[in-house]
Amino acid sequence: MAASIVTTMASLIRQVTVDCADPYALAGFWAAVLDSRIHPDDGPEDPEVLVESPGGRVLFIAVPEGKTVKNRLHLDLQPQDRTRDEEVDRLLALGAALADDRRNPDGSGWAVLTDPEGNEFCVERSAAERAATA
Repeated sequence: MAASIVTTMASLIRQVTVDCADPYALAGFWAAVLDSRIHPDDGPEDPEVLVESPGGRVLFIAVPEGKTVKNRLHLDLQPQDRTRDEEVDRLLALGAALADDRRNPDGSGWAVLTDPEGNEFCVERSAAERAATA
């Protein structure tokens, strides 16, 4: 007699929430990064602004205090239709800043960027770049 396998569903991450000074401006940056859009019900004066993309939801919430230390949690981005270096160039043009360049001459590594409010995130190699060096 075969043993039955029971699976249960744990929690799923519904969205990532980012505390910030200007939710609408920061949401606009991230909407461009994710090739997405700000939720149509959200405007410049709203204290919460939502970006929905095929990869998930990011909610930006106004808080009175500024960012003071390195993030304890950050996003790692993987380009879908361009190389890591092309994506880094695109994000820099959108307003990101290069915080730490961990790219190696052999093509491995990643770049650490910050968004316009100083939140760190990384850009890794695309799946195609990983497959080419596997």
